[in-house]
Amino acid sequence: MPTVDTVNSETVFRGRVIEVALKTYRRADGSEYERDVVEHPGAVGIVAHDERFVYLVRQPREAIGAEGSLEIPAGTDDEEGESALQCAVRELAEEVGLAAEQWTELHTIEMTPGYSDERLVLFEATGLSQASAEPDEDEQIEIVRLPLAELDRAVAEVSDAKTLIGLLLLRAKLAGS
Repeated sequence: MPTVDTVNSETVFRGRVIEVALKTYRRADGSEYERDVVEHPGAVGIVAHDERFVYLVRQPREAIGAEGSLEIPAGTDDEEGESALQCAVRELAEEVGLAAEQWTELHTIEMTPGYSDERLVLFEATGLSQASAEPDEDEQIEIVRLPLAELDRAVAEVSDAKTLIGLLLLRAKLAGS
């Protein structure tokens, strides 16, 4: 694949979590072009399950007009000096009130590479035990304990990309693939 160099980057918007930059790139042939790029600190998603259940959350997603989007627990990696794993441990406790003994990194996903640099690290969490749930002030989270026997139904229901990928990876693992 040919190399592309960044010639210029100008922040045109700065929000609480994201920034938008107007970037100028140069191809190997010398031609230049511009792109709007959403810059994001990164995120984690957690496929938390035991022998009987996978633990999901249902929460409002105003950006898509959804009163209750069914998703794996997840969060933005926005704590200074925190690793992706530390973020996942924190988010699982905050959103679902669970701790896990075993953590496995499943995959890193480029969420929308056409316009964003956001990378999401998917983790599997097992060996679950209770912790205290402390969602962020602005979150309305319903914890959903989905029986593993209903995994196919959940795969058909979800529209969230990280959740769909996480549940498909779990389904493949449980099927022995």
